[in-house]
Amino acid sequence: MRTLLPTHLLAGAMMAAMMLTIAGPARAADADAAQALAKRSNCFKCHAIDKKKETKPWKEVAAEYKGKPDAEAKLIKHITTGPKVKLDDGSEEEHPIVKTKNEAEIKNLISWILSL
Repeated sequence: MRTLLPTHLLAGAMMAAMMLTIAGPARAADADAAQALAKRSNCFKCHAIDKKKETKPWKEVAAEYKGKPDAEAKLIKHITTGPKVKLDDGSEEEHPIVKTKNEAEIKNLISWILSL
């Protein structure tokens, strides 16, 4: 004999499953706002989305960090602290700091890069 779940339990389980589906991973990045911040911060001087310039394209950065739980934190630190970076020609320079203190803008930029 099969036991049926009471209707309220079934409805609750369906609602929980629906909420998990809707919530999904982090919300989608605002690409226009991210690109505007990157432009304002002169990021496009060294980076491109999908082709090599003075350093890795952002699609390559996204692939490198894909699936890593600390990706967002590492990239935020990278663009907000100005660490020394090695360019492809062997020279070193300080990575420029993004031109905003707004955490939401910074996180949006990183989310956009990681979405590429």
